[in-house]
Amino acid sequence: MSEHTYKIVEIVGSSPESVEQAIENAIADAARTVRNIRWFEVTETRGHVEGGRVAHYQVGLKIGFTLEES
Repeated sequence: MSEHTYKIVEIVGSSPESVEQAIENAIADAARTVRNIRWFEVTETRGHVEGGRVAHYQVGLKIGFTLEES
């Protein structure tokens, strides 16, 4: 295994469907501007309630990506 140095950023994904979809949305959006994403960690989960039902999920993530060699 090669040696790597990682940078970590925090993001929040959301979805009206599920926690899993909120994670997928966050990673997909981050991948548009951040190269070399290698892992993620869920740091918090929360949601919005309307009329006694879950209306929206939000998931806080840390994503790690490798730094490019110069």
